[in-house]
Amino acid sequence: MRILNGSGEVRAAVGEHLGHSDYRPITQADIDAFGALTGDDQWIHVDVARAAEGPFGGTIAHGLLTLSLGPRLVRSIYRIDGMRMGVNYGYNKIRFPSPVPVDSEVRVGVTLDAADDVPGGIQVTLGFVWEIKGRPKPACVAEMLLRYVA
Repeated sequence: MRILNGSGEVRAAVGEHLGHSDYRPITQADIDAFGALTGDDQWIHVDVARAAEGPFGGTIAHGLLTLSLGPRLVRSIYRIDGMRMGVNYGYNKIRFPSPVPVDSEVRVGVTLDAADDVPGGIQVTLGFVWEIKGRPKPACVAEMLLRYVA
């Protein structure tokens, strides 16, 4: 766990890889629950029998399910203290280069790419790369933007 205390330590860590999370399995129950919650019930995600005959040989996780695991997974990698509050400001450059097959495992790696002044605090840009255990291509790459109030 990397702990950065205040905007000075955040700025000093720009360019550093902060680490990787543990791997997390992606189950059919996860995929089904995400599909039910979001209304994304495309067969490649939730129809096990049809997906077995499809292009991926089984169901795959929703890209947005993979992306949404980022905040949960990074909690084990880093924390920013010494600020009054932080909020998710959004994402840039989201891509899904490789599907995540059911029952595979994913983890995320984080790089602190930028720390820019904004009124009342700083905006932190984090580079996220979701890896699939045993596969060469990442499942997702994105830049997450966080705003911290000093």
